[in-house]
Amino acid sequence: MTTTLTTDELRALADEAAARFAQLEAEQRHAGHLGRVELSRQVLAWAAESFGDDVTVASSMGDEVLVELVAQSAPALDVFFLDTGFHFPETLRTRDHYTDRVRIRTVLPLLTVDEQAAEHGDRLFDRDPDRCCAIRKVEPLNRALTGRSAWVTGMRRVDAPTRTDIGLVGWDERRQMVKINPIAAWDDDDVDRFAFEEDVFLNPLREKGYPSIGCAPCTRPVAPGEDARAGRWAGKNKTECGLHT
Repeated sequence: MTTTLTTDELRALADEAAARFAQLEAEQRHAGHLGRVELSRQVLAWAAESFGDDVTVASSMGDEVLVELVAQSAPALDVFFLDTGFHFPETLRTRDHYTDRVRIRTVLPLLTVDEQAAEHGDRLFDRDPDRCCAIRKVEPLNRALTGRSAWVTGMRRVDAPTRTDIGLVGWDERRQMVKINPIAAWDDDDVDRFAFEEDVFLNPLREKGYPSIGCAPCTRPVAPGEDARAGRWAGKNKTECGLHT
């Protein structure tokens, strides 16, 4: 366990693991889909063994393959879901499904939707989406991570131009903790194949044209040929909610 490790020791642990898993990834580059899945399982096993209760998994319930992978490979890991108050009903149903597979805690913003409207005005997500995300996502995330040494995300390199260089293990400079991205190397075909072969319960929005799922007011379906994240904050100069920046 890592509860007694200093920040410098945690960072050294992250650096060592990052180098080791990068080497394994390079060695398995010809192993294809099954090699990438096995490496992801190894990363999760390392996280559970190294950190125990000091690691937590962030899930938006738009990263269902990650939750299924946790359920199969490290079911004792703590998983948290940020309930912004603006989620699609389908996303909440997906969370409810996985409560039978993993330990999920729901983290709420400090302000309800109505309290936010009273304090900041209606439709803050339209007028100042960065501020809305800060209140309903970033602050709750920081609370969810309090007291932990590491966190696990469903980030993938193919998700966005801002994510192309992420490693399987890294260092969260902003929060001074280990950041673990077990499916970083997966492409969309990997996700589809794993979902099919493992009979993964998927957010029903996927069948309605939502490849990237966020809050209902700020997410639209994606047309054929559009980028997968084109439906997030469409028409606004915004590509990230702030959780990973």
